Amino acid sequence: MYKEPIFLKPFFQERVWGGDKLKELFRYNIPTSSTGEAWVISGHENGQSIVMNGSLEGMNLADVWKAYPYLFGNADSKKEFPLLIKILDANDRLSVQVHPDDEYASQLKGAPTGKSECWYVLECDEGAEVIIGHKAQSRSEFEELVNNQKWMDLFHVMKVKKGDFIYVPSGTLHAIGEGIVILETQQSSDITFRVYDYDRCDGKGGKRELHLEDAFAVINCPHQELVREAMKVHWRGMVSTRLIEDKNFAVYHWQLNGRINTPIEVDFLLASVINGEGKVGTEGALVNIRKGDNFILPATVVNYFLEGDLEMIVSHI
Repeated sequence: MYKEPIFLKPFFQERVWGGDKLKELFRYNIPTSSTGEAWVISGHENGQSIVMNGSLEGMNLADVWKAYPYLFGNADSKKEFPLLIKILDANDRLSVQVHPDDEYASQLKGAPTGKSECWYVLECDEGAEVIIGHKAQSRSEFEELVNNQKWMDLFHVMKVKKGDFIYVPSGTLHAIGEGIVILETQQSSDITFRVYDYDRCDGKGGKRELHLEDAFAVINCPHQELVREAMKVHWRGMVSTRLIEDKNFAVYHWQLNGRINTPIEVDFLLASVINGEGKVGTEGALVNIRKGDNFILPATVVNYFLEGDLEMIVSHI
């Protein structure tokens, strides 16, 4: 029986808006200085995380998910691995975009789920901004403002700071602004409908494709501000803050200074160390962990402990 954490090697994605902060902040071996995304826990076919330890070393996460379902408890391994954890370096603005819900995605070839996501701001420049939502009161008004490129009349812009958390359910117009590094927890989907891309060109000199027909079909109108109250619990030397819990995922921020021993009370946990260093111990392993490490605690680990000065983002289905 597998009794240790499953550590994963990220898959990197180059982007026109990417930079080199993933190397600077996390010591990742990024491919170029325009690396926009590290898919740190991913079973998606467009970018697989690879197991770095134990008897599963060298396997990609999708194959582990399908071949060893007992590691993931009662989760349905006949479906795709359900979550995707990314760290994004927005050296420039991302496109203004929207994602579909599960129902709309089911009509698309090769798209088993829609995409709801959430962001935890790891670092950002002073005055950094994101676009969340829009000002249109109806779908027809939204389409009119887009078609006439009245962006300032359309976008709802919000300033952000380090430690902010933002929930982005499917159907929400959004864009990450310049100078922001975030950890994103999302459904395992790579569907994006671009609405506006600042007239940028791709590597071949052409403007990047927009997807207005699909975007008009899935956009939420009018935009509804969804504020979920964070729930903070002081727990044996650790402060656990539940950032979001919806039908797709639950996400927590853990701040530990000391040691906690606890059982796993869900099928499996996904963990990303965003600051500090320490140890994780299970029945089968004792491992040093530090900022930039990402791992899964499988269902076969009955009890585990964390020790050190650690800040983590933890999630589960």
